[in-house]
Amino acid sequence: MDLSYVIKRPLLTEKSTYLSNELNQYAFEVDVRASKDQIKAAVESLYKVKVESVNASVGKDRDRRTRFGLSEGRIHKKAVVKVKAGEKIEMF
Repeated sequence: MDLSYVIKRPLLTEKSTYLSNELNQYAFEVDVRASKDQIKAAVESLYKVKVESVNASVGKDRDRRTRFGLSEGRIHKKAVVKVKAGEKIEMF
């Protein structure tokens, strides 16, 4: 998989903002098919930082009832990347 397609967008929530300020960790929404090695390589190449570890989790949105039947929730993958001490990713 091409590294430019691995990371979809950064996740900017209260929890991810706390992680980035206090623990030097950043959250991203990534492609469901991406492995931890691909996520690490993509973050290192895009943001020019050294990555210590990657924690990934797969989730599914809830199914919704419509007047035409059930609508399946989408499957998404989130990755929390820990960056080496002293390095920082500028989001915005």
